Amino acid sequence: MHPAPSLIIFTVFSGLGFGLLAWLGLGAALGGAAPVGWAAFGWFGLGYGLAGAGLLASAFHLGHPERMLRAFTQWRSSWLSREAVLAVATLAVMAPHAAGSVFLSVPLPGFGLLGGALALATVLATAMIYASIRAVPRWHHWTVPAVFLTAALAGGALLAGQAAAAAGMLAALGAALVAHWRIGDGRFRNSGSDAGTATGLGRFGTVRLLEPPHSGRNYLLREMVHVVGRRHALKLRLIALGAAVALPLALVLLAPGAPVVLGLAALWHAGGMLAARWLFFAEAEHVVGFYYGRDPARA
Repeated sequence: MHPAPSLIIFTVFSGLGFGLLAWLGLGAALGGAAPVGWAAFGWFGLGYGLAGAGLLASAFHLGHPERMLRAFTQWRSSWLSREAVLAVATLAVMAPHAAGSVFLSVPLPGFGLLGGALALATVLATAMIYASIRAVPRWHHWTVPAVFLTAALAGGALLAGQAAAAAGMLAALGAALVAHWRIGDGRFRNSGSDAGTATGLGRFGTVRLLEPPHSGRNYLLREMVHVVGRRHALKLRLIALGAAVALPLALVLLAPGAPVVLGLAALWHAGGMLAARWLFFAEAEHVVGFYYGRDPARA
């Protein structure tokens, strides 16, 4: 699928923001150190800023951004709607905990616990938007929520200065990314989809394309049929894994108590996740490609 910059920015930065808010909320509720005063202002401001910037970026991918409020109405059946509801609920519930920490130097662990849980639920809902799409076998798998959640927790731990937690979550993220790539490479081929199943004509014999549905480029080809070379993808996987996991993990292990080092590790992690998320979209094979005589599994 087409790796739209708005979706890449949205998923990476909202994940970082909600991951940081999760640590700020759950840390206080579970007895960990809770920032107060100006430190809390900086941390909560960063969490709200990243989450808000990511959500704002997602609006640019909508065909009619002015109708974005309608996204809140379909929560019974749409993961996109559930994500919108959970995001607003997270920011609202976390607000008393943030305000108490900043202005009164009194964290409110109850609000922090609920807000942290809602933050993780928001990240899960984002992942399920993609994992629920059966027409993209690479996404329709448990590795997608695993990658999204571990990335949010790893990035959030780095931003929150939780070195030990960051090391563990970075290792988990590395395992989740490798599993997603290795399992995902065979998902489309093993799904049984072909031109016959895509058109519903397979029961009559072998289906082949006589003429393409359109004489030129259209929305489906632009958004759903994106081809990335296998050799190019392998290089990007190595870059993503190195920048998002290996280098930040090495920095955390070498200097776990240095805020500057943790900040540098967070920057490398964010850059690596941008590359990994570009691959997440670019490598996704959609069955609509069969209508245009393209076999995504052989691209």
